Amino acid sequence: MNAATLCTREVATCDPQTSIVEAAARMRALHAGDLVVVRDDEGVRVPLGVLTDRDIVLAVVSPDAAAGKLYAGDVMSTPALVANGADDVWLLAKRMRLHGVRRLPVVGDDGGLIGIVSLDDLLHAAANLLEELRLVSARQPHIEEKRRT
Repeated sequence: MNAATLCTREVATCDPQTSIVEAAARMRALHAGDLVVVRDDEGVRVPLGVLTDRDIVLAVVSPDAAAGKLYAGDVMSTPALVANGADDVWLLAKRMRLHGVRRLPVVGDDGGLIGIVSLDDLLHAAANLLEELRLVSARQPHIEEKRRT
């Protein structure tokens, strides 16, 4: 299983010139905790960074900054830490752990955004694998009994 099969393809995005107020409103409307900040490079959305609700709190709310004067490009986590579509779940988990992030934009061979993979996506995949392994153990006695008759 790789990043391209695990990722969510509909990604909430904005450009670096999006105001923080507009970005927060977009997050709220989309029920998203983050926006991938992208630039358009001849029709290819290239990730520049990630803007999270936590970034907004730490950069705007906590220091009591003027939200109307800040833009996504000022506050986003950068550089964009990304996953390649072919990256397997082990590499995704390791990258998340090493960099202390819970989400990775996924890019294709052209560097364009194809989706986003989250820690929840990895946990879901791991839970499905564990369930399949549990079923192997549960089914083994049934198969052995069937062979004997």
